[in-house]
Amino acid sequence: MKRNKEEPAADPVAEGAEPVANGDEPQPPASVLAETERLSAEKAELQDRLLRRVAEFENFRRRVEREKAEIREYSAMETIRHLLPVLDDFERALKAEGDSKEYARGMELIFQRLSGELQKMGLETISTEGKKFDPHIHHALELRETSDFEDHTILEELQKGYNFRGRLLRPPMVRVAVAPSGDKQADA
Repeated sequence: MKRNKEEPAADPVAEGAEPVANGDEPQPPASVLAETERLSAEKAELQDRLLRRVAEFENFRRRVEREKAEIREYSAMETIRHLLPVLDDFERALKAEGDSKEYARGMELIFQRLSGELQKMGLETISTEGKKFDPHIHHALELRETSDFEDHTILEELQKGYNFRGRLLRPPMVRVAVAPSGDKQADA
């Protein structure tokens, strides 16, 4: 763009810039400085909001992954819970007297394979006989007075109990020894 000779050159003071002193660069006007500060503050706020959103999204992603894992574990646990009666039936069938040795052997192989696969998935049998009764783990179906065993010792397992990946899936049903009534009164 060409300037007319009649138009005076732009005066930096007239434009709002600070006058040049001692050969320094011209200073921008106060309104430009204020706008720059406002934009810098807005930028910092937007960056902070962005970082917070990224952190919130990462937390959300982790929570969803954790919930998915819990759902998978719960569904596996429920599936195995439904298979436990089948496992019990196999055990009872193996204990029954049968005519055919081949049939019994086949049943035993099927039972071993099913048990092995369930163990690979995380099923663990809870051992009970000879141990102390724990109401948090065991389910007492019968209390038998006896002086042959220590008080609250498990005498017999009536139904197996199982843990699944460290969680109690089904408590073992047991028969528990208790001290005879006369022994308790004598101790008191």
